[in-house]
Amino acid sequence: MFNNSVDSNGKLLNAADPADFRRLYDNTMMLLFKIAFRIVNDEDAAEDLVHDSYIKANEKQMVFPSLDDAKFWLIRVVKNASLNYAGRKTRERTAYQKVLYEDTRKSDSGETEVIKKESRKHAVEALAKLPKKLREVLILREYADLNYKEIGKVLGITEGNVKIRVFRAREQLQKLIDVGDVYVS
Repeated sequence: MFNNSVDSNGKLLNAADPADFRRLYDNTMMLLFKIAFRIVNDEDAAEDLVHDSYIKANEKQMVFPSLDDAKFWLIRVVKNASLNYAGRKTRERTAYQKVLYEDTRKSDSGETEVIKKESRKHAVEALAKLPKKLREVLILREYADLNYKEIGKVLGITEGNVKIRVFRAREQLQKLIDVGDVYVS
């Protein structure tokens, strides 16, 4: 890979040789760490990326003509690994944000919409079949959202009488509507 020019010591640097590896590590560790840290902005990740580059050089039994050649090769490896790491973290963060803020509202299928529409129609028809006294208290309670006291004032009856009528209206409405066939939202 590199030409066979020799280092100032008169020999090639072999990353697989423990003495050469120690010399390589001691002379480049801080520089490589600074480069990785500036890219990934995480001390632990930067240290791991630098160590991975040394492992790569050792496993490939890289031989360098000089310390400078080894340093430049390691800088390139650390820079690329750091950029890949930073890009992956950005993609992960983006995916996390997308999932976190994704619209979770459910849209009903066409079939569900048809069932709801038919059920409402059925419920309105059943409500129309109630006697007037029961129908009006139920409408005021459920649709106008009035409390029992307010309904009593509107209709001119006691609060107790309103409660009885609402109970009876719901009971009769339930009989008129087959609960299993109606989908009311």
